Amino acid sequence: MSNTLLDRVNAALATVNDPEIKRPITELGMVESVSVDDTGLVRAKVLLTVAGCPLKDTINTDATAALEKVDGVTGVELELGVMSAEQRQQMRDQLAGGQAQREIPFAQPGSLTKVFAIASGKGGVGKSSVTVNLALALAAQGLKVGVVDADIYGHSVPAMLGVADARPTQVEDLIMPVPTASGVSVISIGMLKPRRDQVVAWRGPMLDRALVQMLSDVYWGDLDALLLDLPPGTGDIAISLGQHLPNAEILVVTTPQEAAAEVAERAGTMAEMMHQRVVGVVENMSWLPCPHCAEQGVEHRLEIFGTGGGQRVADTLSHRFGTQVPLLGQIPLEPALREGGDAGTPIVTADPDSRAAGVLVEIARSLSGRGRGLAGMQLGLTPASRL
Repeated sequence: MSNTLLDRVNAALATVNDPEIKRPITELGMVESVSVDDTGLVRAKVLLTVAGCPLKDTINTDATAALEKVDGVTGVELELGVMSAEQRQQMRDQLAGGQAQREIPFAQPGSLTKVFAIASGKGGVGKSSVTVNLALALAAQGLKVGVVDADIYGHSVPAMLGVADARPTQVEDLIMPVPTASGVSVISIGMLKPRRDQVVAWRGPMLDRALVQMLSDVYWGDLDALLLDLPPGTGDIAISLGQHLPNAEILVVTTPQEAAAEVAERAGTMAEMMHQRVVGVVENMSWLPCPHCAEQGVEHRLEIFGTGGGQRVADTLSHRFGTQVPLLGQIPLEPALREGGDAGTPIVTADPDSRAAGVLVEIARSLSGRGRGLAGMQLGLTPASRL
């Protein structure tokens, strides 16, 4: 059999990406052997990173489908093997760029990934729902998006993305983020626990190490945007974020009532203390559309939690920082928003025509359309005395 068909077969395998690492299996050294006999039958052996690879069926299906499309191929016999420890180490070194000690890639000067940290002064304002829906809205724009569930104690992002019981694959000491149906990759401390119901009872140093591990020990690849769902308040994780990701931009989530707005201002002020930029405020649960009036074609907003909280936070932070901090959107309180989170089908994909989804998509567009710059960023410089 001429090399022409074999070349086409190898080219087809090069189009198959590992679903977790998102790079061609040929580039990762996962294709051990390929042959084509005189009848056009292809025999190939693909090596999985680990024996219990959770996405082995996806690799099998994708590789087989790619080979069957090659003109001249009459059949495909695909064998799945497992990498040796030496092969896994070689892959790990390749993914880490040959660095013995990994660094946080998003903190490097040349990083083009936009990092958005979603913060709130208090819990219960829907910060995780906002994070998940913004991630999916950004991915729908064609961006490569990752989510870090940095809410160590209240990690709920995996369940909202429909991967609550998923576990990441580990290649030596490098962790693969868990892919989702939307294309968004996610990592959470909940995925690293032996049991889903296990309680995390950590303090400062352990919390810092967990955040660093999810940023540096995870192979994120080339992301356009990384979203971090922060725990509420101004504690250890917020401080660690400022130290390890000083270039992260903060999005403050609040609800309309006075109590939530007051503590949300503190979350924004914390960003200023860590020399980070607050890019905007999101007001969640702004109003409840009256279902009875809607049946009659009349819009009637039930302002259950009061009004004006989001604008107050934006105005206060703008005055405090000396630069404009916009109110990016007011998300109505809709049952579908809560239902989508519980079912693992966020509203921007489950009910894209809803009012809440429309607001979230517009917020995502405003974030993705922002350029980089130093305006409004605290540089942490101290004037030197004149000689």
